[in-house]
Amino acid sequence: MRRLIKVIMLTHINKKICHITSAHSRYDIRIYMKMCNTLSLHGCNVSLIVADGLADEISDGIKIYGVEKKRRRIDRMLIAPKLLYKKALNLNAHIYHLHDPELFFIGLKLKRKGKKVIFDSHEDYPMQILSKPYFNGHIAKIISNVYKIVEKIVLVKFDVIITATPYIKEKISEWHHCVIDINNYPLLSEFHNNKYVLENDYKKDTICYIGGISLIRGIKEIIIAMEHCSYNIRLILAGEFSPLSLKNEIIKYEGWKKIDEMGFINRKKILEIFNQAFAGIITYMPLPNHINAQPNKLFEYMSAELPVIASNFPLWKEIIEKNQCGICVDPCKPEEIASAIEWLASNKEKAIEMGKNGRRAVLEKYNWDIEKKKLLSVYTTL
Repeated sequence: MRRLIKVIMLTHINKKICHITSAHSRYDIRIYMKMCNTLSLHGCNVSLIVADGLADEISDGIKIYGVEKKRRRIDRMLIAPKLLYKKALNLNAHIYHLHDPELFFIGLKLKRKGKKVIFDSHEDYPMQILSKPYFNGHIAKIISNVYKIVEKIVLVKFDVIITATPYIKEKISEWHHCVIDINNYPLLSEFHNNKYVLENDYKKDTICYIGGISLIRGIKEIIIAMEHCSYNIRLILAGEFSPLSLKNEIIKYEGWKKIDEMGFINRKKILEIFNQAFAGIITYMPLPNHINAQPNKLFEYMSAELPVIASNFPLWKEIIEKNQCGICVDPCKPEEIASAIEWLASNKEKAIEMGKNGRRAVLEKYNWDIEKKKLLSVYTTL
């Protein structure tokens, strides 16, 4: 097995490949930073088509093409795919790698043209639909069930299905013959900086939350938890509110006085924030799409040697408690979140040890160097 992996890693994959997304940014971590860069470094001619309305460019050897960005969700689903398909045909790639459900019918058209097609299921979409705030419960169930039917009809015609977690792989493998999980684990080199794990440089007055900010990701409970923390503990909050109007509600809480809001930040700034914090927090609400998810931010905290305060979902508890790299709490109980924050702030040596345990786990198992071998294997065999 090791010999096979070594051969795959050394193989020059001389194929023309096109990744397509209608919903993600051109520098998306999974699509651009990990997948496209990996394939380009192994000899592939890689293009990326995105619906962001920005100019075409070449970045790290990857040709990026922007088509018109549609603001309304319905236009993104109905019009943007047509623009993406037109550009995709012009590129005439050997393999097309699709990253969003609204691109299903692009995939079917490309199959009829004799192309190889991969679909990358970033989420458990039927479960995600049930958590959408703009659907009421009854409508969400109908749409979720319709999606399940369409998914099976369409995806069985594609060559390979890639999933972001083993849980999604297990579900799709029930009806598709070729499914592989490529976990969204961190790049080993991106967030590690030993400066802040030294005892004499330990920060015990700042924690961080980085990512999308919404009610289903527990922002209200986090802010309330800050009310119960010592006066000197602050939270660095980085990311975009969804919806934007949510901020107007959240700032009314007393805990907001302890928040340093950064807005949307780049990857370099994320590292700077990690250097300031003694822990990272990720307390998503117990919704169907969260319970079996493996959020990228969890592993990025671990990679940066930050102990994690996380929701007590069985899968998350298994990762965190097995590796002794953080504390799991009931995300619906702000007092539990506050207690975990206070404990880490008061137990310097244990917090540092948890951070090192998390980094060790990433080095041994939860990293992109391992996952990219699966990606290269898929493209080598297609």
